Amino acid sequence: MPDGFVDISEAIPTIQVEARYAGFDNFVGQPIDGYDAHKVIVSQEVALALKAVQAELVQQGMSLKIYDGYRPQRAVDHFVRWAQDENDTLNKHKFYPAVPKSKLFELGYIAARSGHSRGGSVDVTIVQVTHDVWVDLDMGSSWDLFDPKSHPSSDEVSETARQNRQKLANLMIKYGFKPYAEEWWHFTLKAEPYPETYFNFSIK
Repeated sequence: MPDGFVDISEAIPTIQVEARYAGFDNFVGQPIDGYDAHKVIVSQEVALALKAVQAELVQQGMSLKIYDGYRPQRAVDHFVRWAQDENDTLNKHKFYPAVPKSKLFELGYIAARSGHSRGGSVDVTIVQVTHDVWVDLDMGSSWDLFDPKSHPSSDEVSETARQNRQKLANLMIKYGFKPYAEEWWHFTLKAEPYPETYFNFSIK
């Protein structure tokens, strides 16, 4: 791991980590190239901003949960290869039931160049303790559901989900992140440290 990047669990020990791309529960249905460990890596600047978000949530008995941060370019390339094979629809029912696989690039759900590879973007949600276990707040759709109802502005979700999405967005914006119009969980640090660099080191 190059200087300037940190393991988010070391930077913020209280954060919940669910590194889905290191396992099978993702839209491809297998571990993604470059994700060799169940860790989330972010730039130091992103970690500092997330630490401020987490501090505010902890005061409310809540926590951030992070699904993805830095994404190796080889992982993005893996997504591109997968998208080109229209016969591979193993997890369509869970992650893109209403959107043709051939439209995922066009509709902005997958990109050949990702802000994640610059170390400036994160996928996050909010969780709270219920009966001694961490439970996701209702956001109206699950992480990486490629569907119009995952758009932050969607009116296809409940009022509770809209309020929870707004809570997450307000907190992230407050501490320097900008939202993404297609995915309620995706945020990019406005002052990202490597805006022109796409990294390819593996997560180990």
